[in-house]
Amino acid sequence: MLSKDSLQFLDDLKANNNRDWFLDNKKRYEVFKKDYQQLVGDFLDAMKPLDPSLEMLEIKNCTFRINRDIRFSKDKSPYKDHIGVWLSSGAKGKNRSGYYVHIARAGSFIAGGFYCPEADDLKKVRKEIAYFYEDLEEIIKNKSFKKEYTDFDRNEKNLLKNPPRGYEKDHPAIEFLKLKSFETSQKFDINEVTDEDFVSKMTKKLIVLKPLNDFINRALTSEE
Repeated sequence: MLSKDSLQFLDDLKANNNRDWFLDNKKRYEVFKKDYQQLVGDFLDAMKPLDPSLEMLEIKNCTFRINRDIRFSKDKSPYKDHIGVWLSSGAKGKNRSGYYVHIARAGSFIAGGFYCPEADDLKKVRKEIAYFYEDLEEIIKNKSFKKEYTDFDRNEKNLLKNPPRGYEKDHPAIEFLKLKSFETSQKFDINEVTDEDFVSKMTKKLIVLKPLNDFINRALTSEE
């Protein structure tokens, strides 16, 4: 769980997103940072026994810097006004599927899968789907998955209109093969983060995504 003070800090930061205010509130930030790291530690403690691939993760592997990269952004706000928790077995320099928790006043959600893979990784995932689509169908049709997530997130940005190169339009897994990103998500109320059972409740929902992550990571590691 997070403290109400941490949520208030994020709200105040959003309303005063500038360096002077941040420096004046540096002590509040340090308290917030410890609370953030504790939350990540709680997720690791809850998730590691359920997914052994996360065993080597440390808190520092799962957090994000509060400073925004504004070099190529029209929005020059220097600080992030949200929290992200990323749990993935990927070693440094290796992209992998994983679990994500996003805490923001503008919209909080949990998610999992493989977000916008690069071309080589995308080819590997599509190849795995093409040959073993029955495995993926079984995962997506599982009752627990259907209850929590229903399907992959699908929108114009992550879905091809036509079959990808090398695949016929009548391939039995064509609707999976058209995807350019392989993630699914579920929204939650930001006020839930102050509940004592927040981590345990979200862990039960996140671990439902383990078979999907295993399938995608199998594709990514099959030729290494």
